Amino acid sequence: MSTPTSVSTPERILQRLDWQVIRRLDGLLQGDYRSLFYGYGVDFADLREYQPEDDVRYIDWNVTARMNTPYVRKYVEDREISAWFLLDLSPSVDFGSSGNQKRSVLVDFVTTLARLLTRHGNRVGAMFYGSRIERTIPARGGRIQVLRLINDLVKQPLLPRSPFTNLTPLLEGGLNAIKKRSLVFIVSDFISMPGWERPLSMLNQRHEVLAIRLWDPCEMVLPDVGLVVMEDAETGEQLYVDTHDKNFRTRFENAARQREAGLNEVFKHAGVDMLSLSTDEDMVRALVRFAKLRQQRRK
Repeated sequence: MSTPTSVSTPERILQRLDWQVIRRLDGLLQGDYRSLFYGYGVDFADLREYQPEDDVRYIDWNVTARMNTPYVRKYVEDREISAWFLLDLSPSVDFGSSGNQKRSVLVDFVTTLARLLTRHGNRVGAMFYGSRIERTIPARGGRIQVLRLINDLVKQPLLPRSPFTNLTPLLEGGLNAIKKRSLVFIVSDFISMPGWERPLSMLNQRHEVLAIRLWDPCEMVLPDVGLVVMEDAETGEQLYVDTHDKNFRTRFENAARQREAGLNEVFKHAGVDMLSLSTDEDMVRALVRFAKLRQQRRK
């Protein structure tokens, strides 16, 4: 197995993002990062009867069943946020059509959010998933923790081809390992075997979950470049296709749209907000767009 090549040290990666992303976000969001993650740290305080417009995610179904009337959990806010990154590092994230892989976007996103969180005194941790949970980094604060995350990410070995990814163990691992209510970022392209939808909903009942979907434009629209070899990033299976064939490109795009609609439905059903991060999109624009979306949903 090989390791992702990078001429940048963790310190240089953090410095680059401090200048190119975080300083711009400071100006555009004016330091109000709660619009990005109102994922407050909270502890359970009490139960009360459900009232109109209460968040249904806080319904305690066990108590509701016993009392025969809806009850919701009340939480008290804690100044410190505990945030976790559940990271899909399976072979499909090593794809990229424009010189920028989904893995690179993942590293930049984790670095940016970890930096924003820790500089305000919060703690961040991570779980790395390949074909299984490869590593768990306990939640800690400080700049050193951010550098450790970057270092472990850039040194994470690339995986050989394997059967299709199954995100269920990653989400179940988060359910079992994260005890205190936390802000949880699931960073993945969500190319997975089915079955992860239920643990996603369960995770969002206990924590505030944000799905960060990584994608590349060529996964949605095929360019007309003639005869090419397409390779499955997970299994390594190869197939010759003629991209001059308009019908083939149309079927490909229809399948991509159906998959997109299916993912959106899963996140909507689970009550999870999703940020879509493309390999060719400016991260600052994507994060500001996401912050505005979450502000609108809170009104």
